[in-house]
Amino acid sequence: MRYVVGFAMLAAVTTGCAGAGAGPERACTAIGMPVGISLSIPSPNGVSKATLEACWRGQCVTRDVGLYPETSAGATTCTGTGPDASCGTSMRPTGGLQGFADVPGLPAEPVKVTVRFDDGKPHTIEVTPAFGEPNGPGCGTGGPQAQLVAGPDHELRVR
Repeated sequence: MRYVVGFAMLAAVTTGCAGAGAGPERACTAIGMPVGISLSIPSPNGVSKATLEACWRGQCVTRDVGLYPETSAGATTCTGTGPDASCGTSMRPTGGLQGFADVPGLPAEPVKVTVRFDDGKPHTIEVTPAFGEPNGPGCGTGGPQAQLVAGPDHELRVR
């Protein structure tokens, strides 16, 4: 009889723990988040290549940035309104370029970034990369990353 009472108490305690304060179960995907710096060039004006140098704590990493046509979503069209309805859109070119430089060891602290375009002229900015949550809140962080935008004269700003 003591075993039955002990088992009943143990079951009540563990059930209480699971139910008290426990929210709905969170489903987290396995999406990764690469470490590095993205570059967007809305008005390329003769830019066809870019090299990025990131420096922190006395070390520097230099990477070629592969530039690709930038796109954005076009108009959305939907068919139907019920549970079997579907919507779609197509991507359209913006005329800009975008790229990403993998930067191994990039810290979440101030980093001096210098980008050189076709003309070789340096464009420098200080940026603090940040960790993101690619799988949503409560599912862990990835990164760190920083996002840069080049202006009309190729000056850099943080996105």
